[in-house]
Amino acid sequence: MKVLLDANALMMPAQFQIDLFDELRMLIGAFDPVILPGVLQELNGLTRAKGRDGAAARCGLTLAEKCTIVQNPDLKAGSVDAQVIEYAARNKCLVVTNDRRVRDALFAQGIGVISLRNQKKLEILRR
Repeated sequence: MKVLLDANALMMPAQFQIDLFDELRMLIGAFDPVILPGVLQELNGLTRAKGRDGAAARCGLTLAEKCTIVQNPDLKAGSVDAQVIEYAARNKCLVVTNDRRVRDALFAQGIGVISLRNQKKLEILRR
């Protein structure tokens, strides 16, 4: 099963001290973590920030090395968030995100979301 990760999903481990991949395995079993090229660009930009956000983005880039980068996703959407939504809709995959706006847009299209609950555990949300 493909699971699409956005930038803030890859930053969760540093921000909330969770093991993202272990949590996902416990929640859904075997999975193939995928990311979009725009997510890598977003994380690269965030690494320049000072403090916790920059450190979390650097951690996210390290975790991104364990993911499959979608080559030539052929997406029409402009922003990275819009690309995440478009890719998930086309490929019917779960998305890991804590971004409320992205989550709501995914729900509107009937796409399952995995999100952090109580800053401790991942859970699957469907609406």
